[in-house]
Amino acid sequence: MRRTTKGALAIGIGVALAGGLAVTAGASPLPAFDSDSPSPASSPATQSAQAAGAAKKKVEVREDFNGDGYNDLAIGAPEGNGKAGYVAVVYGSANGLDTKTRTVIDQDTEGVPGTAEEGNRFGSKLVARDLDGDGVTDLAVQAQSAGGSALTVLWGAKGEGVTGKDAVRHADVEEPVGGDFDGDGKSDLFVADNGAGDSKLLRGPFSRDGKPAAEQSVDLSDGDAEVYQLMAGDVTGDGADDLVVARAMEESSRPGAFFKGGKSGLTKVNDKAPEAQNGAIGDFDGDGFGDLAYRVPLGGVIEGPWSEPGSVKVVYGTAKGLGTRTATFTQATSGVPGANEEGDIFGTSLAAGDANGDGYDDLAAGVPGEAIGTKDKAGSAVLLKGSKKGLSGAGAQAFSQDTTGVPGVAEAGDLFGTNMRLLDTNGDKKADLAVSAPGENNYNGAVWSVPGATAGLDPAKSTSFSPEDLNASPDGATFGSVFNNSATSPLWGIVDR
Repeated sequence: MRRTTKGALAIGIGVALAGGLAVTAGASPLPAFDSDSPSPASSPATQSAQAAGAAKKKVEVREDFNGDGYNDLAIGAPEGNGKAGYVAVVYGSANGLDTKTRTVIDQDTEGVPGTAEEGNRFGSKLVARDLDGDGVTDLAVQAQSAGGSALTVLWGAKGEGVTGKDAVRHADVEEPVGGDFDGDGKSDLFVADNGAGDSKLLRGPFSRDGKPAAEQSVDLSDGDAEVYQLMAGDVTGDGADDLVVARAMEESSRPGAFFKGGKSGLTKVNDKAPEAQNGAIGDFDGDGFGDLAYRVPLGGVIEGPWSEPGSVKVVYGTAKGLGTRTATFTQATSGVPGANEEGDIFGTSLAAGDANGDGYDDLAAGVPGEAIGTKDKAGSAVLLKGSKKGLSGAGAQAFSQDTTGVPGVAEAGDLFGTNMRLLDTNGDKKADLAVSAPGENNYNGAVWSVPGATAGLDPAKSTSFSPEDLNASPDGATFGSVFNNSATSPLWGIVDR
C-alpha cells in the first residue's frame, strides 16, 4: 500500500542502461566517470583496448525529452484505460523528477496515429533515443495487441517535451531496441520480428516522416526458435553497440545469439549467447567492456512456473564479445540480504548503473515474489555493488515498502520490484533507482525513487507517485510495469487478475 508523497523526485544516473551500455551520441549535462582499471590478469594489449573502450564510454545516452539538460522518465501503463494503454513522462530538474511537469499521452492525443481502443496496450515498450539528431530525445512507443504490434515515434521538443505533433507509426514491429550499432554517433533502432526472419536495423538519423537514413536486414533466426528479448550495449568496448538476442520456442528457452556492431552495422558472431529471461548490460568491473547480467530460466522454462527462488548470472565482456568469465548470484550468495525462498523470483527485473559514484556499475535486482512477513508477493529490491573484480554480494542492500523511509506499507500482491530503471534526473552523478509495484492498490500501480549515495542507495530519502498524482487514469493501469529503455519483466501468471 502506498502513501502519496508530494514534492520533487530524484531518479539517478546510469552509464549503462537497462538493456544498453551508454556509448552513443548526445552530451549529458554531466560527464561520465573515467574507469580505466584493467580486469584481473589482463594483458598489456587487453589493457590498452580496455582503456580505449572506457574512454569511448564517457559519452552518455541522453533521455532528455524537453532539452533542459536533465534526463526524464517515461512510464508505460499498457493496461490503463481498459487496456488501451497510455504513457506518462515526468520531467527532470535540479531536484530530480518533478510531478508538476509531466505529459500523459495515449492514442487519442492530438497528432498520435490511431485511436485508443481496448486491447491496444499502447506503452507496452518504450525506447528513448534522439532519433532525428536534433539534440532532443524522442520516444518510440510500442502498442502490442492480439491483432499485431506497431511502433509510434513521438518527437521531443526543446522547452516543450514529448507531444503528439507529427507523430509517425511503424507497423509490424514486434521487439524494438535502441542503440548506436554502427558507432557513428547517431541513434539507431533495431526492430525484430518474432519469427526472426524479417528483423531490421534502422540506421539514424531519421527524417520527420519516420524514414531511417539506411536499413539493414538482419536474420536472427535459428531453426524454430523465436526472438524472446533483445539487449543492446557495447560489450566489445569499441564505441559501437552490440546486440544480444534471447530466443525461445513456445515457453522453453533456447540458446541466444551475439551480434557485433560496427561501421557496416550488425554482424553475427555466434549462436552461443546465454538462455535468458531478462537482462541488463553494464560495466561492473570498470574495464570498458559491457557485461551481461541476466535471469536464468529455471529448467529452461521462460513462462513460469513462478515458484523458483530465482538466480542471476553475469557474463563479463571482452574485446571479442561475451567471455568465459562468469558469476552467479542468488539470495543465498554470501552478503546478499534475504533468503533463497520458493517463489521469490529474484532477478525478475534488472537494471545497471553506478549508484554510489565509485566508477563501477552496480546491479539492481527486483524480487517481486518476495514475502514480507506473512504478506505474499509484497516484493523487494536488492542492489549488488560493482568493483574492480566485478559484482559481489559484499555490501549488498535490500529494501521494501516496510523499510524505514520508503513510502507506503508492504501488502500482499503489490509486486514491488517488478520493474526497475537507473537514470540521472538531477545531475548528482549517482544512480538513483526507479522501482515500480504494478500490483499496488489493486493493480493501479505506483513508482518509487530511491536516491543514490556514497554508500549506495538511500531508502530513507525515497519518494513515490501514482497515476493520480499525474492526473492519469489509475484503474487497473499496472502503472510502472514499463520504463523507457528497460526490458519488460516476464510475469505471465503471477498477476492474479
